[in-house]
Amino acid sequence: MSSPWIQALRSVALELPDLEKAEAFYTQVWKLSVVAREPGVLYLRGTGPDHHLLALHQGGAQAQIRHVTLRARSREALDAIEHAALQAGGSIASPIAPLDEPAGGTGLTLRDPHGRLIQVVFGDRQHSDTPSQPDSPIRLAHAVLNASDLPAAQAFFERALGFRLVDRTRIMAFLNCDTDHHSIALGDTDNNALNHIAFLMPALEAVMRGGGRMKDAGHGIEWGPGRHGPGNNAFNYFIDPFGVVIEYTADVQQIGADYPVGSPDDWTWPPGRVDQWGISAPPSARLKQAQRAVFFVPSAA
Repeated sequence: MSSPWIQALRSVALELPDLEKAEAFYTQVWKLSVVAREPGVLYLRGTGPDHHLLALHQGGAQAQIRHVTLRARSREALDAIEHAALQAGGSIASPIAPLDEPAGGTGLTLRDPHGRLIQVVFGDRQHSDTPSQPDSPIRLAHAVLNASDLPAAQAFFERALGFRLVDRTRIMAFLNCDTDHHSIALGDTDNNALNHIAFLMPALEAVMRGGGRMKDAGHGIEWGPGRHGPGNNAFNYFIDPFGVVIEYTADVQQIGADYPVGSPDDWTWPPGRVDQWGISAPPSARLKQAQRAVFFVPSAA
C-alpha cells in the first residue's frame, strides 16, 4: 500500500560554497538545466515534470543539506502530516503556508527528532514540456539519509509521513511511498549525514554513458557499474566537486501492495560481491568518507 499522504520525492536543497562552479558542473557535466534563479539560490530541473530537482543555496566552506522535499497527495494531507509529525515526536520548523519560491505551492517543513528537515509541498508548479533527452536525468529516484538511530528514524517516516518498509538489509532500510521500490532509504550507521542523492536516467545505457561523461570530466566512478538487490536498479556513484555523493540510476523496480517485505537474509551475496552483477569493486574509501560528511543545516527551514 502506498503512503496515504506522500506522492513522491521531488527535490533536495543543498548549501554549497560556490554557485558558479556548481552551475557549471550540474549543467555541463551532470546534465540538469537552470529553471530559476534568486539571489543566492539556483534551481535545477531534469527532463521530467518536476519544477526542480536541486535547489542550490550559497553557503559556507562546507557543503550542507537544507532539506528534502516530498510532494503531498492533497492539501488535506498537509494537515494530517502536521498533526502526525507532532504525535511522532517531531516538530514544525515552518507551519503550513504558501511557499515564496519559484515552484510555489503550499507547504510545511518538519524537523524529525534527530534534526533532519523534511519539506512537504502540495500544488507546486510542474512543467508540461518534458523533452526526451537520452543522457539527462529525468527526476530524483531516491534520497538516502544516514541514521544513528535507524528504528527511530524509520518510525518517524512511517508514522509522520505514511511511508512503509519494503526491504531491510544489514545496513539499510528501504521506504516506499508509491510505485517506485523506494523513494527514501535510511543507512544504519553512527551519524545523520546525507548518504547520497540518486537521479533517475532514461535507461541503463544512459547510466553507462553518464559514467563515461563524468570520467572524461575528471570525476571517476566511485562505485559501479552495478545492479542493486533491493530496488533492482542499475547504478554508478560519484562525488560532486563539493563532496556530495550523487548517483545515476535506472531500471528502478516498480512494486505494489503485494510486494513481500525483504529481510537481510534475502539480500546476501557470495564473498567479494557487493551487488547482483559482481563485476564492480566495493565502494571506494573516498566515497565512504563522503557519505558521512554532509549534514543538515541546523537552522535551515
